[in-house]
Amino acid sequence: MTRTPIGVLLLLLATGAGAHQGESHGGSRAAGVTEAPVVLAPGYERLQFEPPAPGSYALPPLKTAADGEILTSDGVTARLYDFLSDKLVLLSFVYTSCSDINGCPLATAVFAQIMERIGEEPRLADRVRLLTLSFDPGNDTPEVMAKYGTHFRNNRVEWKFLTTRSGEQLHPILDAYDQSISKEYDENGQFLGSFSHILRVYLIDRARRIRNIYSVSFLHADTLVNDIETLLMEDDSGNDSATSDVASSTPSLHGAGDNKQGYESAGYVTHSRDLNQRTGRPADLLDIARTPQLGLPDMPVPADNPLTAPRISLGRKLFFDRRLSLNDTFSCAMCHIPEQGFTSNELATAVGIEGRTVRRNSPTLYNVGYLRRLFHDARETTLEQQVWAPILARNEMGNPSIGYVIEKIKALVDYNRLFEEAFNGRGPTMETIGMALASYQRTLISGASGFDRWYYAGEAEAMSIGAQRGFSLFVGKAGCASCHTIDSNHALFTDQGMHNTGIGYRQSMGSEPEMRRVQLAPGVFADVATASYTAAAEKPPADLGLYEITQDPADRWRYRTPSLRNVALTAPYMHDGSLKTLREVVAFYNRGGIPNENLDPLIRPLGLNEEEVTAVVSFLQSLTGANVDVLLGDAFSAPIGDRSREKAD
Repeated sequence: MTRTPIGVLLLLLATGAGAHQGESHGGSRAAGVTEAPVVLAPGYERLQFEPPAPGSYALPPLKTAADGEILTSDGVTARLYDFLSDKLVLLSFVYTSCSDINGCPLATAVFAQIMERIGEEPRLADRVRLLTLSFDPGNDTPEVMAKYGTHFRNNRVEWKFLTTRSGEQLHPILDAYDQSISKEYDENGQFLGSFSHILRVYLIDRARRIRNIYSVSFLHADTLVNDIETLLMEDDSGNDSATSDVASSTPSLHGAGDNKQGYESAGYVTHSRDLNQRTGRPADLLDIARTPQLGLPDMPVPADNPLTAPRISLGRKLFFDRRLSLNDTFSCAMCHIPEQGFTSNELATAVGIEGRTVRRNSPTLYNVGYLRRLFHDARETTLEQQVWAPILARNEMGNPSIGYVIEKIKALVDYNRLFEEAFNGRGPTMETIGMALASYQRTLISGASGFDRWYYAGEAEAMSIGAQRGFSLFVGKAGCASCHTIDSNHALFTDQGMHNTGIGYRQSMGSEPEMRRVQLAPGVFADVATASYTAAAEKPPADLGLYEITQDPADRWRYRTPSLRNVALTAPYMHDGSLKTLREVVAFYNRGGIPNENLDPLIRPLGLNEEEVTAVVSFLQSLTGANVDVLLGDAFSAPIGDRSREKAD
């Protein structure tokens, strides 16, 4: 197809915008280009607000910028990190044949204006670099990028025009920057040479941290230059962005541990697991799965699905890929959040695709490979089969059929050959997709807790005196070990059984209070009249537990006994998430559960005093595994899919 002469188009944009402001741009000009002003984004020529003065505000680090192999316009192989350490960087993703005036041409026009602005001030020009990276390596070769860049030369400001050798090298970079790109096809499936994409520009400091992300609405030379000056003032003040910690005194909404100060109610405390940096380090998950962990038995692995590195890697990629949902927005990891114990601390019951209600709490995936019963109601017995239920559920990932999911994965270019490598030439099928996801989940093994070192390794100081007292109550007066079993050589803290504690009975049969507490956001609640709530809300579906599987009345309100390992990380508790803290859980059992005709005979009042309740809670807090940060760091490093609609070869 005929491609737009982008050099001429962009030069028109840049010179037009400059002429409108009485400026001229460096570099050669295409013959016949007029200097008439052009319209860029709505309101672009004049900001609709007065930007704050440089240095009067802070730009908290959002995340660490990603690396990747690229090609310079000279055809030299380099790393993106080679250009992200000695100067502040503005990075944009474009393709040279883009004809959307508010797309790639806008990004380049704004860069041209910035080049002129900072080129007039040596203190800025020497400390700023502009990077334009193509996401169309098939057309945008180094030669094309070099020609493209000749229109925007300025000896005072460094502006690099980059590309990649192939889509295979490009996709991980796009993934890491959450840059959504989709090829456009005609009705015959032929590539039209154009892309659907969301314009984003990234401001990156000398410590390779993203400090701001600009969309069309905020992509204006005035705001970008102000932000550049703000970061340079930060450097000059001695708070050097190249050496200061990500966790600065300024609260960050996107930093490690999801510090949400100022985001919600003052009393809210996030339960997200904290790491020093949001970026993770890949772990050898196969080695973790094969190495015995103190306090845990060997992981049972089906003979027809042995653990291999390719299967684990593929399963991890699928687990974090939002494209497994109907509308490319929802992944397994959005209900089983790694930093929240592979469950969701923020919600009592899960929320699926498009905000659809899910009636139960997301169970943790730590040590899930040991379980013989899966889901709260025990309706599945193998991980390979279990994974398909949420993929197909209308209120979870929303896919219409197994075949739809299989064909969708086959069409995603970044899965080319991954299934064949993992399954000896077999492509995506119902079986191989389930086997891959199951393989990753079997690596989420976490043992060697303080309890394990105290009980199985004899380390007297590994568990506090309070926790030791709690253990005595756990196996004695409180009787917790009747269901959360401990063996002589290992402890899964579950009898793999089904029990009625009364929680499900209360949910189904309990009377409604006059007022209902409704969660509006993390840590934000409002009291609403039950009558008003009932009139407006979807009626919650009945939940009868195991009865829904067996149809045996004796199984009403019976649910699977969860493992207690890492239980301090996996609030809220019970199948409906109705108990928010470990203390609430112990207090519930201390009262003897909720009486009903099918109440398990093991559930009885315990007679614990407040000090004893505290001791049991201390014991439960000692069950956090030694390697949870390793698994979390690995999860943070996982590829998340390029969101591409690009067809596979």
